[in-house]
Amino acid sequence: MKFNIAVVPGDGIGPEVTSAAIEVLETIAKKYGHEFVFKTYIAGGGAIDKFGDPLPKETLEGCINSDSVMLGAVGGPKWDNLPGKMRAENALLGLRKGLELFTNLRPAVIQPALKNASVLRADIAEKGCDIMIVRELTGGIYFGERGRSEDGNMAFDTEIYTVPEIERVARRAFEIARKRKSHVTSIDKANILESSRLWRDTVHRLGEAEYPDVKLDDLLVDNASMQIIRDPSFFDVIVTSNMFGDILSDESAQVTGSIGLLASASLGESQRGMYEPIHGTAPDIAGKDLANPLAAILSAAMMLRYSFDLTEEADEIDKAVSDVLLDGWRTADIKDPDATTWLKGSEMKQKVLEKLL
Repeated sequence: MKFNIAVVPGDGIGPEVTSAAIEVLETIAKKYGHEFVFKTYIAGGGAIDKFGDPLPKETLEGCINSDSVMLGAVGGPKWDNLPGKMRAENALLGLRKGLELFTNLRPAVIQPALKNASVLRADIAEKGCDIMIVRELTGGIYFGERGRSEDGNMAFDTEIYTVPEIERVARRAFEIARKRKSHVTSIDKANILESSRLWRDTVHRLGEAEYPDVKLDDLLVDNASMQIIRDPSFFDVIVTSNMFGDILSDESAQVTGSIGLLASASLGESQRGMYEPIHGTAPDIAGKDLANPLAAILSAAMMLRYSFDLTEEADEIDKAVSDVLLDGWRTADIKDPDATTWLKGSEMKQKVLEKLL
């Protein structure tokens, strides 16, 4: 099978980690008889420096015409003081809009080899954590009407959701749950917010009509934030709004013990998606071969699973990462506090490749 993949390395450590992910995908392609054709595009701070635009037209068009997109990370202190529309991070918003990506998937997994790295109490971490957070990405308060009064004494942001917006992200959550433990937890603030009441009504109506085989329950967002700390093993798939998903996905990431291992996917109606690690550009370690490539590699596995339906290949990458960690190999970000040696980023990539050969 042949797939065209747009690669947007971005800034900071982005080029380093995307390069590692590409090598892993090339190894998988050779092993399973696929063909991955990679074409690199520029976006973010580098694009501002070169073109005066964080998302050049050629980059957006190239991504739209690809089978999927691999993103590194964009932004950094160099571009933080630019006007809003010129900020490097606007490349992300432009790509999401142009690719019509309305769902963000953020897995939060405590790797068995890294239970001691979790901030959770040992007996809680021992029970494990394997949560898939399904976040609505293009609606809600982040995209509603906003403004300030002329005298500056009042500001407002508006939370708006429509039934179709809720249905499409809920449907994605139910479908994913069917391939996991068939349990969806919908998170809202229905005791206060009318938009959350519509959210809850819509999710339940859809679940009862189309997914009676999937267990569905609700939690208010404040209670959910506590339960993720108290017993993350309770959760399977979480579906929630843009703002709540933004907050809870970061909380869940902290529970796992390392941001350097966390992948993500942004999806729309088509099979094409955008896949990226969540660790950011880390400009302080860029170019030093210190960046952990595992989150980018796991993001590549998500691409195989959700865009290309190559489940066996994705599972092999996931297992390779897990096995490398079980063997005791660590990069600087996940080493034990007392450790005096650790792998460089390129060395960690090589350990994963060895597992795949």
